[in-house]
Amino acid sequence: MHHGFIKVGVRAPKLKVADAEYNARVLLEEMAAADAEGVEILVFPELCISGATCGDLFFQQALINQCLTALQALVKGTEGKNLLAFVGLPFFFEGALYNCAAAIKGGKLLALVPKRNFRLSGHDGRYFAVGADTVGTAECFGAHVPFGTNILLRAGQVCVACEIGEDLYAPDAPSSHHALAGANVIVNLCAEEETVCRDQTRRLLAGAQSEKLSCAYLLACAGEGESTTDGVYGGHCLVAEDGEIVRESLPFEGNGCDCEIDVEALCVSRRKKYALKSENYVCVPVTFEQSFFPLTRGVIKNPFLSSLNDTAKERILTIQARALARRIAHTGAKSAVIGISGGLDSTLAFLVAVRAFDFLQRSRKEIVAITMPGFGTTDATKGHSLRLMQELGATAKTVDIVPSVRCHFLDIEHDERDRGVTYENAQARMRTLVLMDVANKTGGLVVGTGDLSELALGWCTYNGDHMSMYAVNAGIPKTLVKELVRYEGDRLGGNVQSVLNGILSTEISPELLPPDEKGQIAQKTEDLVGPYELHDFYLYHCIKNAFSPSKILYLAQEAFGTQYSKETLKKWLRRFYGRFFSQQFKRSCSPDGVKVCSVGVSPRGEWQMPSDACVTAWLAELECE
Repeated sequence: MHHGFIKVGVRAPKLKVADAEYNARVLLEEMAAADAEGVEILVFPELCISGATCGDLFFQQALINQCLTALQALVKGTEGKNLLAFVGLPFFFEGALYNCAAAIKGGKLLALVPKRNFRLSGHDGRYFAVGADTVGTAECFGAHVPFGTNILLRAGQVCVACEIGEDLYAPDAPSSHHALAGANVIVNLCAEEETVCRDQTRRLLAGAQSEKLSCAYLLACAGEGESTTDGVYGGHCLVAEDGEIVRESLPFEGNGCDCEIDVEALCVSRRKKYALKSENYVCVPVTFEQSFFPLTRGVIKNPFLSSLNDTAKERILTIQARALARRIAHTGAKSAVIGISGGLDSTLAFLVAVRAFDFLQRSRKEIVAITMPGFGTTDATKGHSLRLMQELGATAKTVDIVPSVRCHFLDIEHDERDRGVTYENAQARMRTLVLMDVANKTGGLVVGTGDLSELALGWCTYNGDHMSMYAVNAGIPKTLVKELVRYEGDRLGGNVQSVLNGILSTEISPELLPPDEKGQIAQKTEDLVGPYELHDFYLYHCIKNAFSPSKILYLAQEAFGTQYSKETLKKWLRRFYGRFFSQQFKRSCSPDGVKVCSVGVSPRGEWQMPSDACVTAWLAELECE
């Protein structure tokens, strides 16, 4: 394993029906090539030693004997190799013939796993007995080998189990029991004919099983060389991981594929889903040598944006708007009050509020949108705010907070020339005071604008923009905020799109410090706190996958290595952990807000963390990198 990854391979080589000696040579060549490429788990198709389409030749003892001889050669061929291989063959056990998968590694036959489920319309039942849950012992090559379906092969975090062909289609699939017993890698040695859209069915089933069980699912289907008497075999091979097909060799278009599986992520995902129960299972220990290999599957730069099409964007906005509509209806609020800064977050919250009032079939005039220029407000952002309110038909108000803040500075004896945290936060709290009081005056509800990334970093003023009566953006990371605003612009078009494009092109800023001499934004958030594309990447892997700092840094280098140096990535990762831990007290008392993504920081279930937790261990590990 390397940083929690293990390299796996699925192969469907060209074989010959009923020629076990020839097939063994081909399989040995494939094993040698895979081992040279760093593959640690290798899966071949069902009955690959004999060929799956032997028919009544399975009654012939000569074929069974030849398969045993071939298996012995394959076992010997794994000597000195790091890979764990699964090959299929017919095998006699206690007077009955079984369709088996043999697990071999390091010159040893480790286990024999029989097939449990046969198609009623198929011929398997004509030749093979049904495998049982109970694990017995088979004598083979002078050794005693566990025989049965309930077998696990474990090497540290990696726990492998096997099912065969139609086992995947069974209502009570063996893989479900294997996963409950601890297996996080399921291999399937398969041999089924290609029919129209059959590959799509396999893809859907394997992907769904891997997501349901939080496992990797490795499927190798029989391919070229099988008999075409009544069908054709396409050699479909795929690797699924937690619901995603991460690598695939399509029918008739290849003979296999390799990729890396993140076993560490699977273990975390599973711990969040269900408890293990491993009774009636036999565990066979396996040892893998320490291996190093480059990641070929790639690392997604923006994990919150992966597979984000227009349908998904529409669903996200609907979730936000429906949540807000429900809260407005339940509380009997007569209005929704929103502070509009001309920035991304408040723009998204405003767009969501418009949708919510449309859902409720209420006038948009009941949305009270307030722009509150302060010391750092620029003409551009103020102009964007006013135009947006006008174009979307809300009740627009402007409240200049500068006089009130200056009066407050006198009250607390603060020198306006001191532009530290008091200077900045007094403005944020004054805006919140205005919003809350206007909500009281109009019988309304204050809609929060802060996003998930800001909550994670604590980039908000406590009891300032930190506080609202419902936080519609609390589940939306900054990288996603941009995409949703852009989507709404494309959908609405016209003048609204023009305004939204202007907002999208504006630097992210709290605008709490005065503009520069050219009237431009002087306070740029990403210069201070770091690039949001990095922080969202760190946040995703820290919370969803619970990865260590060293692994997150490794993944960041894979994803952003051409964009940022290692030292820069470390600098902002250090900043992320420091703020994430120190600012938990803000998240502990955050207002209600709707969950949207698979990552959340709500203290009411999504993320429960003590506000005084120490970050020492995380930073110490990072410094060792």
